[in-house]
Amino acid sequence: MSLSSVGTALLARLPEIGGQMAARIRSDVDTYRDASLVPPDSLVDSCIRNAGLVLGCFAHGDAPDVRSAWETGRIRAENGVPLADTLHAYRIAFELLWALMREEAGGHPEVTEADLLEGSSVLWTLFGRYAEGVATAYREKATELTSRAEARRSALAEALFTGVIADPATLGEAAGQLGLPEHGPYVVIAAAVSGGPGAEPLPGIEAALREVHVASTWRLLPEAQIGLVSLDPTDARSMGLRVLRRSRARIGTSPRFDSLRDTPKALRFARLALAGLPGTGPGLARFDDNPLAMLAAAAPSEAARLVELVLTPVLGLPTPERARLLETLGQWFAAGGSAAEVAARMFVHPNTVRYRIRRIEELTGRRLSDPRAVAEIGAALHTLHVLPR
Repeated sequence: MSLSSVGTALLARLPEIGGQMAARIRSDVDTYRDASLVPPDSLVDSCIRNAGLVLGCFAHGDAPDVRSAWETGRIRAENGVPLADTLHAYRIAFELLWALMREEAGGHPEVTEADLLEGSSVLWTLFGRYAEGVATAYREKATELTSRAEARRSALAEALFTGVIADPATLGEAAGQLGLPEHGPYVVIAAAVSGGPGAEPLPGIEAALREVHVASTWRLLPEAQIGLVSLDPTDARSMGLRVLRRSRARIGTSPRFDSLRDTPKALRFARLALAGLPGTGPGLARFDDNPLAMLAAAAPSEAARLVELVLTPVLGLPTPERARLLETLGQWFAAGGSAAEVAARMFVHPNTVRYRIRRIEELTGRRLSDPRAVAEIGAALHTLHVLPR
């Protein structure tokens, strides 16, 4: 190939060529006009280095060297220039370089059309190698930056959940970096891990909430996936909870709160709500929905003792009678003590309801006309539904 003289001639004009390339790229690629992303001097230097390496392959037979392309790819990833724009800039530079080589070849009689055809093939093969180097380095750096950012977010979220961050200025900074507003309302979510450590019960939840304009940050722990969710004050729960209810997880949520300083306490409430969720299947329990159940979950040993003190005589009955009395008692509380309403719900006579209530009173030694007895029996009944049996 007789393009060595062309390459040598263009190497002598390298600073000029680098300037032309930079100007063409800034003209044709919008991102490159932003000096905060790609400083003009840096772009010129990059064009000179890369053009010099390519022309060296023609002038001196140098082996292709993509180290400069790798460096460019890493720098553009760090600066936030899209990969597509970076590759477009490379194509523009190579197209300009080939146009200059053809122009220069006109002054070199020894260069034939066959030489130009072969040179074109070599040049675009080099473009492929450079583009591959740029893309590979860009993706590696982008992955590194993403991992670093995720580690930073995870550390900040952990600091909020554990209460490490306390002063308002630092809390505000942490909120900003996590994409959360500085002030509430917020809610904390705790979802039980059921597939072993590392299995997310709410996969993709942050992106799903983001789609409905709900900001959040999440941590995956061995036993639970926990999240801090920002709520719209005008629609404080419904949107986020609708997304959560579509999952097949067991979920507990804290009450609303307004200061990030209260995140650790809210996490405890969310865990208690999760612990108080009845059954073993999917479901969502809000701490505010059942305060008695939450109290039982907060102190399970003491709650179990309450059940033992109040309901042991009932629980010791044969299974059919025990089930009838407990169901009637639950309906009686739900109906506000109305025997007629309980009878309608259970398709029995009101006298049957009254008999069963008297039977419970006899067994427990507590009369349901006594407010203190109502509180004790009601708390024990709620606890019975919450505690594992």
